[in-house]
Amino acid sequence: MAVPQNRVTRSRRDMRRSHDALVAGNPQECSNCGELKRPHHVCPSCGHYDSKEIVATVKAAEDEDAA
Repeated sequence: MAVPQNRVTRSRRDMRRSHDALVAGNPQECSNCGELKRPHHVCPSCGHYDSKEIVATVKAAEDEDAA
């Protein structure tokens, strides 16, 4: 069984973990609807990516059914 030869100090342990902190997201405005979305992802509110509709939203589908 693996047993550490020497104790790892708090300082060395914490230095090793210095890069493990979570970073805040970087939301950007959607060019179509203005809602905040993740960069390089489809907008969850309107379904657009790069000014093109990629995913039809529920509201848009209901409007097509009514027409």
